[in-house]
Amino acid sequence: MSKFWDERYSQEEYVYGIQPNAFFKEQLDKLNPGKILMFGEGEGRNAVYAAKNGWKVDAVDFSEEGKKKALRLAERNHVSINYSVKSFEEFIPEKDFYDAVGIIFIHLDFNLSQLVHSRAIDALKPGGKIILEVFEKDQLGKASGGPQEISKLYRLENIRTNFAALHSEIFQKETELLSEGEFHSGEGVVIKFVGIK
Repeated sequence: MSKFWDERYSQEEYVYGIQPNAFFKEQLDKLNPGKILMFGEGEGRNAVYAAKNGWKVDAVDFSEEGKKKALRLAERNHVSINYSVKSFEEFIPEKDFYDAVGIIFIHLDFNLSQLVHSRAIDALKPGGKIILEVFEKDQLGKASGGPQEISKLYRLENIRTNFAALHSEIFQKETELLSEGEFHSGEGVVIKFVGIK
């Protein structure tokens, strides 16, 4: 998996753009800055946005190339982020530590996605929020992004089950127009979720 993402991120261009995900930005802007954990942060667009807005940012991904681009983007924006390159199996965040956790378009095998979601919940302080956007299974066959493997896409009930311990503030499936660089462009079917611990 790391080889695939290293190859994708090795080009000079930021393949998902340098602007934050619109839903992530909209939800983060409602919160007072604190400590945030970004899972699967890739090239750093969301982490850098959070840092620019006063958040102390920890990020994790399994791509060295993604980290390099994220740190370049952070330097360009005169902010710093703490970025770890680890597999999600190995990465165990501190419990009850973060004010927010971002999970933006992370698509994994079923068991690993459950593990990531469980660790995200554990990492949140009481009252902390998870901000999540992922592709729904109806995204299959669309060229606007996401894996073309049905098992790595989500149904609403998957998210409901994985985050049953949280109070749902936003929980919806919708079709939206994506404009996030080369690989997220066009009409997409997504799930948006904000949960409070």
